[in-house]
Amino acid sequence: MQNFTPYSAFLGGSLIGLSAALLLYFNGRVAGISGMVAGAFDFKNSENHWRLYFLGGLILAAVIFNLFVPHAPATYSRSTLLLIISGILVGYGTRLGNGCTSGHAVCGMARLSIRSITATITFMSVAILTVFITRHLLRISL
Repeated sequence: MQNFTPYSAFLGGSLIGLSAALLLYFNGRVAGISGMVAGAFDFKNSENHWRLYFLGGLILAAVIFNLFVPHAPATYSRSTLLLIISGILVGYGTRLGNGCTSGHAVCGMARLSIRSITATITFMSVAILTVFITRHLLRISL
């Protein structure tokens, strides 16, 4: 199993930033994944092809990584139902907030968007509060 290091975090963050910058430079589009997923399956829209390519690239990169980098299989300590409910809630939240962490935190803050800075402060504060409540007040280890 590969250990987390500052180098791997720097490389991963750099690649995310590079992909977001390239998409903005070449397509004039923000790399917000929730918006891409929503738009990719809107077949009335003639601009969904680039979204499908970008999302396909995300999936292909994960497959290639898994082929060449040995690691331990992922294990989950929670039920499949809890994971599904969590995914639905995250999807609902990204649509409610008009974007996700990639759109607001990575791309929006880099463009100094007040809306994105506000959204990022909001979802990070709620995440910190949620972890504090579940781990320290309710004693739940998620």
